[in-house]
Amino acid sequence: MSSLITNDELTHEHDIVWLEPVDTLDYVRQSLDRLPTRRGRPPYHRDGRMIGYATLTPQAKASRASGTFLRRVFWLTPNDRDTTPDGLYTKCTPAEAVDPRTVSAREKGRKTPRSEGNRHDRPTPPPPA
Repeated sequence: MSSLITNDELTHEHDIVWLEPVDTLDYVRQSLDRLPTRRGRPPYHRDGRMIGYATLTPQAKASRASGTFLRRVFWLTPNDRDTTPDGLYTKCTPAEAVDPRTVSAREKGRKTPRSEGNRHDRPTPPPPA
């Protein structure tokens, strides 16, 4: 979960690669995955789609036990707000979600009013008469 990711775990990130434009997405889910390489598009085995991933510097060390690297992966499921705007996450977000505009290499990102469903571009209902 994003709330469990610390910036210390991201010290060897080199870049964030977005696979699709994130300017229209209110949030993305992020997780730290154990992956076999420092760079390149990782395999994706979740329901939904991968939105992006982190690449690591050459100084990143593999786990002694597994030989894998911890890298962030960004993703969305079919019931997330981008495809189901009136669904479960209309006015909230999953625990692991962050606003993609707050994500950069070595920075975990955070929730914002927009990611929480408080978009300023939604019409405001008229005041009661």
